[in-house]
Amino acid sequence: MDAIKRIHEFERFGSVLGLERMEILLAKLGNPHRDLKAIHVAGTNGKGSVCRYLYEALQENGYRVGLYISPFIRRFNERIQFDGQEISDEDLESCSRKVLEKAEEMVREGADSPTEFEVITAIAFLYFAEKKADFVILEVGLGGRGDSTNVVEKPLISIITSISYDHMDRLGSTLEEIAGEKAGIIKDGVPVVSNVDQREAAAVIARIAYQKGCVLYDATKLRYAVWEETAGGSSFDMEIYGTDYSGVRICMAGKHQVENAKTALLALEILRKKGLINVHRDNLYRGMEKARQPGRFEIAGEEPYLILDGAHNAAGAEALRETMKRCFPERRILMVVGMLADKEIDKITDSFCEITDQFIAAEPDNPRKLPARELARILKEKGAACEIAESAGQAVRMARSHKSEPEVVLFAGSLYLIGSVKEILNHV
Repeated sequence: MDAIKRIHEFERFGSVLGLERMEILLAKLGNPHRDLKAIHVAGTNGKGSVCRYLYEALQENGYRVGLYISPFIRRFNERIQFDGQEISDEDLESCSRKVLEKAEEMVREGADSPTEFEVITAIAFLYFAEKKADFVILEVGLGGRGDSTNVVEKPLISIITSISYDHMDRLGSTLEEIAGEKAGIIKDGVPVVSNVDQREAAAVIARIAYQKGCVLYDATKLRYAVWEETAGGSSFDMEIYGTDYSGVRICMAGKHQVENAKTALLALEILRKKGLINVHRDNLYRGMEKARQPGRFEIAGEEPYLILDGAHNAAGAEALRETMKRCFPERRILMVVGMLADKEIDKITDSFCEITDQFIAAEPDNPRKLPARELARILKEKGAACEIAESAGQAVRMARSHKSEPEVVLFAGSLYLIGSVKEILNHV
């Protein structure tokens, strides 16, 4: 599509944090973001799933909701969704034309060019404003303070899902520094939900919330009881500030997904008690159960199970390890792994080697990829058996006929790899 091609041309300006370019661009568009009722979500892991729970729950209660996420798995249009549908090619073309015209005008006037992510964010804001969305769920792209979504001046609520090590070259080398960047989404007087269990990171968020006069709701203090857990999801009971939430069912697997669901439910309960939303219990539960996040412990087949998980940092790999242990104990597991070279390779592969000792090394479709041969060397040094695939397609073929006769084939290490695998599996 011509719009996507033109958007990608802005990739040459890199990923530069800061809000000045975004503010200039949006002003030229009439500041479409200012009237949006936004729920702003940051965090190292879990933010995409929390956004999905919020999106589905509000839709099931009759609201027209926008969702802005990144990255996409298979199709660019996934990044901008409204009322249960991805943005149409026609709307994407129309909004892109308006935004790109203003971006080019900025450059002619001597301003720095917006980055690719800033252009996409502006397109999303314009689209949601034209659709007159009741609410918009905004997932932070990178960090928080300088992320293009942070031009939203007064969200209904700010949510921080977790803090762990990732993107240290951009966000800082300590948990405190990373937390400070994520907490940059906190705005004066806006309620904050935090589900951060590392003491030093949580203290940074609490301090910034206090300085900005915000009420901080600590999700780590809320307890729940899980009474069913399978590869197809979990059922649990909990109470949130006197409101009973018994028998909640989610279809995304793992304890970390229960934590994400808890974070979303806490945010919804706060909005409900403030009179900002009206929700019916049955509709809310139906939305929570309906929520699916592509590429997050996604079951793409059975006999053998084909599991797609985009775990790409140390915390995500640990969560994947624990979920696999709970859902597939004593099963023969083959992992197809592809990673980016700028990740914590050693820590991530340590967790992967606790899942299985049988691997196929592949490469994500990304210039920052770790060569498959280098990944294979690392895994072999940790005592694993590892074969090398020249492409994602070859990796899928090798997995299907693997001599270990796996009961579970797990694809992990990068969302870029998962996107390629999903495309292949959908055409098999």
